[in-house]
Amino acid sequence: MMKTFLVLFAMLLPAVASAQDPAEIQRLFEAGQFQQVVDTPSTDSAPDLIFLAAQSYQKLGATEQALQTYDRLAQRPDTDAWHFVGLSGRQMVEGQLDAAIASARQAVALAPQEAPAQYQLGLALARQQQWAEAAAAFESAITLQPMFAYAHYYGGLMQYRANRPDRMAILFEQFLKLAPEAPERPEVLSIMRTIRGR
Repeated sequence: MMKTFLVLFAMLLPAVASAQDPAEIQRLFEAGQFQQVVDTPSTDSAPDLIFLAAQSYQKLGATEQALQTYDRLAQRPDTDAWHFVGLSGRQMVEGQLDAAIASARQAVALAPQEAPAQYQLGLALARQQQWAEAAAAFESAITLQPMFAYAHYYGGLMQYRANRPDRMAILFEQFLKLAPEAPERPEVLSIMRTIRGR
């Protein structure tokens, strides 16, 4: 009996270990597997995984869980950019858009070379319909982390809104390459067909 348990445990161990792999969690998020993302991070997860969990809760419409997860980031010291990323995320969920932008700007000021800070700033600016500035923030996130699929997606949307279909097409094509299973794929393809048909 004990031997059977050990064999089963050994077989399950790689699956448990890979579940905490940041690249795997990112892939799950980009494939729209939001429930799997939120089921994965533990209380000691890295801040980027907590951020993905908070974003996943939002996509699932679980507002209270999103707020609690952003709070986990906001509880970090105010010398840590993630503190302000979490605060900005929470403020966005609560509809405090000016405060969300201010917090995201603080995150960028503390860590200008961190893609998630730039990305959060882009999200906050987008909610305020500041298309060009949001596009610039997403472009900064892409420069810092070229494989950040959703920075390409939101950057493409902002370029579309800023009437830059040339730049939008480049960003959307990269998004489709990086996240071929993304739930936004039909939307992106539809926008690109519309633009190309003009």
